Amino acid sequence: MTTADMIITAATVHTLDGASPVVRSVAISDGYIVAVGDQADTRSWRGSSTEVIDLGNATLTPGLIDGHIHPVTGLNLTYGTDLSGVRDLDALRETLSRASESIDSDGWLRGWGLDPNVFGDLPVTHAPIVETIGSSIPVFIEMFDAHSALVSPEALRRAGITGPREFVQHSRIICDDTGAPTGHLLEPAAMALVREILPRESTQSRRIRLRAILDGMAAVGITAANAMDFEGDSSDLMFDLESDRDLPIHLRFAPFCLPGSDRATLDHIIELQSTRGRRWRVDGVKFMMDGTIDGGTAWLDEPDTHGESTAPFWPDPAEYRRAAMYLAQHGVPIVTHAIGDAGVRYALDTLSRAALPPNGARHRIEHIETLPDDLVHRFAEHGVVASMQPTHCTHYTRADHTDNWSTRLGPERAARAFRTRDIRDNGGTLALGSDWPVAPYDPRAILADAQLRRPAGHPDIEPVCPKQSLSALMALEGYTTHAATAAGQSALTGRIAVGMRADLTAFTVDPLQAPPDELADAPIALTLNTGRITYRHNG
Repeated sequence: MTTADMIITAATVHTLDGASPVVRSVAISDGYIVAVGDQADTRSWRGSSTEVIDLGNATLTPGLIDGHIHPVTGLNLTYGTDLSGVRDLDALRETLSRASESIDSDGWLRGWGLDPNVFGDLPVTHAPIVETIGSSIPVFIEMFDAHSALVSPEALRRAGITGPREFVQHSRIICDDTGAPTGHLLEPAAMALVREILPRESTQSRRIRLRAILDGMAAVGITAANAMDFEGDSSDLMFDLESDRDLPIHLRFAPFCLPGSDRATLDHIIELQSTRGRRWRVDGVKFMMDGTIDGGTAWLDEPDTHGESTAPFWPDPAEYRRAAMYLAQHGVPIVTHAIGDAGVRYALDTLSRAALPPNGARHRIEHIETLPDDLVHRFAEHGVVASMQPTHCTHYTRADHTDNWSTRLGPERAARAFRTRDIRDNGGTLALGSDWPVAPYDPRAILADAQLRRPAGHPDIEPVCPKQSLSALMALEGYTTHAATAAGQSALTGRIAVGMRADLTAFTVDPLQAPPDELADAPIALTLNTGRITYRHNG
């Protein structure tokens, strides 16, 4: 072996590779791992220009891969006042009042991350906005799920929304008994009526914010992510960012395919698969089989307690199947958002028949929030990846079923929530992630929550469906080996072994031994992407 560019030593190295389970040192050249061994081996790897990093008591693991983020559309979803910490209507009114004192020069008040549980038993309407700042200011608030919005009377007026409308996809303008819009808009087509008239953020501002987001992800140990978007200015932004310097994380994009897509649209998605930069590429397509349980737009076998969640996002689900099969025949990996039991069943039936991508990637289903027994084994049976987000469970549901999600489903369906352990125990591939900006992207808290089934740092909160708790190893695999398998990259990343890309994450505690609450707060010591340091802890 020629001398290494970099040598990393650590007290503990979890290779997640059966061939080399006990390792203390890793040698890297040209961005790839060229040797693994004990500290005594480093003498033969070292040259005059070799950089040696001794991490001391830190624990080195394969680089963490977030299974589901929205980095570009997330720029739109996180513009304005952060409302994710608001817990009741009084706090909402107080936050809106403060925000109204510093409205942008464009005259709009924007907010994001609002949890519908803030409204308790009351309907989600623009009443708190009107009560606090009046009806003359245009307001657009992204709800936490990114599938709904709350807008003011002035925003409705400017968008020309005066009552209900029919949409090609399953979207709704919520109206009261008199037919007047309440300000609650469900799903993208309805939300777009107001989004399209929002003032545009400058390209430079978007570029700066996206770079900061990706740097922030690297700082918490993320080395790669599956990006569930490639809309609007995504291509321009990505090429622009890489003209400055390399991205801190690898990104794998899946552009959306929406109801009403014709053959030309499908062929364009196929053409996009050749679009790539140095550390990003388009590799997949994103479908939405349904919406959300909180908004009453999921697709359930039986209606929710409000009589809603009875229809798919695609008015004719057979069109989804035809589009997915056509794209799969052309080698495109299929990603399908399916939350309700009927949606998951239809997606599984479809993907079980779809041609497999030639690049080794797997077709996958996202979220899978309520799952009946008869579907659990089918993920392993058909080789379909379950891509799930533990903090959707721990942040937005409660063990006593008093939250909006659980009360809509009723106790029986809420009791089969987020069945991560059952999918793993039945042999399924389970990729974990955040769904940022719907939930925070910090993988330390997600790894902890996956084990605890409650928010990390809150031992007073009762776990939700604790039998679905993952072991520490299963949780880490969900961010490494299983995530790599899902992307068809198990020969490139997800393990620490010779020939693998040098994407590495160093924890200041051992993620397989530390109590989960401690793990959630422990700093990341080092993050490497293709052998390049993208974050280093200075403490």
